[in-house]
Amino acid sequence: MNKHHESTGPAGEQQITLRGPADLADALPYLMGFYPNDSVVMVALHGGQGRFGGRLRLGIPQAPGEWGPVADQLAECLVSGSERREGRPDAIVIFLCQDSPDGASGRLTMERLRPFAQRLRTACGALDVPVLEALCLSDGRYWSYCCPDARCCPDQGNPLAMPGTTVMAAAATYAGVHVRGTLRDMEERLRPWQAPAAVRVQEKALDTAGPALLPRLLDERARREVTAETLRLARRLMDRIEDAQPAPPALADAGDDQLIGSDEAAAVILGLQDRETRDKAAAWMEGPEAQSALRLWRTLARRCVGPYGEHAAAPLTLAGWVSWSTGDEPGARVALSLALRADPDYTFAQLLHRACNEGLDPEALRRCLREAADADADADEEQAGADAEATAEDADAMEEMETTVGAGAGRGATPLHVRRVRALPDGGRRRARAPKPPGVERRKASPGSTRPRVPAAGRRTRDARRYGRRGSRARRHD
Repeated sequence: MNKHHESTGPAGEQQITLRGPADLADALPYLMGFYPNDSVVMVALHGGQGRFGGRLRLGIPQAPGEWGPVADQLAECLVSGSERREGRPDAIVIFLCQDSPDGASGRLTMERLRPFAQRLRTACGALDVPVLEALCLSDGRYWSYCCPDARCCPDQGNPLAMPGTTVMAAAATYAGVHVRGTLRDMEERLRPWQAPAAVRVQEKALDTAGPALLPRLLDERARREVTAETLRLARRLMDRIEDAQPAPPALADAGDDQLIGSDEAAAVILGLQDRETRDKAAAWMEGPEAQSALRLWRTLARRCVGPYGEHAAAPLTLAGWVSWSTGDEPGARVALSLALRADPDYTFAQLLHRACNEGLDPEALRRCLREAADADADADEEQAGADAEATAEDADAMEEMETTVGAGAGRGATPLHVRRVRALPDGGRRRARAPKPPGVERRKASPGSTRPRVPAAGRRTRDARRYGRRGSRARRHD
């Protein structure tokens, strides 16, 4: 039998010795953070004591014809990833986790997966990395593909230890490591609704919101308005969720679903399809708002029903990002994997999934998002000041022209047709001008006549450019 050692802290601290397949099987949920249903898990080992390193999980392919190519890719991915992080692994441990359909045919499942286990061992050997142990976990029992000794690894397998009764469970509890249930349970919290009545209502809301929103997303100015509207609505929904009474996870999900209307969910889901909007929403990643944001993204992912399944990539990626940012790496991996399942080409999910699996620190991305949020706030403040200045100058110009025109009309002058003055995009201004009748040349006003006094456009334009950027109320009178 083989012995493997799992360090619960930095080198030099007390280590836990895992003695044989039984301890390895018991350690798997604590290594992953959940019980990996229907999964192949590969764990790298380093050093003479077999310190656990990188780990990799993938759903077991249903078609046996895919086992060979998948085995080659998994072995290459684990070895190359380990080389980038901790150095080339000295050995690998393989777990195949799959229950039988009837819950009582675990041995048949083990035999059916034996060719896959052998193909994985061959792929690792081709890279000069031996497989120290390969286990099958099925129906509450485990089998070893490497140990030929029937005294310790009988044909009927060995029962798995009761949860929480082993040394590994005690050490994990002491270290604050928690098992979040099964992979299937974690994915269920993020999967779209299946109830026909609820699906019809949500799909109808999405069908209605889509045609109205799409033209606005294609227009640059309207798209910015959609971004602001989406973020405001998402913030209101987060506040609503935060104000709700706390409840266990299953009940909390149902309560969150009831708090958000189908029209509200449709508006935010479709708004998040815009990359800029999604990136701004990603700034809700830490502090008190992180948990309410995570609950919102989960709720929206469950609303991506029917033909809108691909739209779930955005809220699922945001859920994965918040989970990773707050230290929940298992939850992050599950959400990001589902995001890539919804849309394999979703770049943001690809980058986050790789970074999470590489063990990178999310603080670098958090810093970028903080800086972007601060820049957006400054830009919004500057734009608000510019808009206020332009509005004030329009009002001043209109008041000035109306006063002068009114004075001229009182003296019997010909009434003038004055159009409203609008601010130019660059801060410049157009000036009203009385229409000149055809064939009539402009003449100098006689000493006894009165004509409208319109400020010089060039001077006011320079002032607007000078002060408008600062949002100042300073202006110049002629």
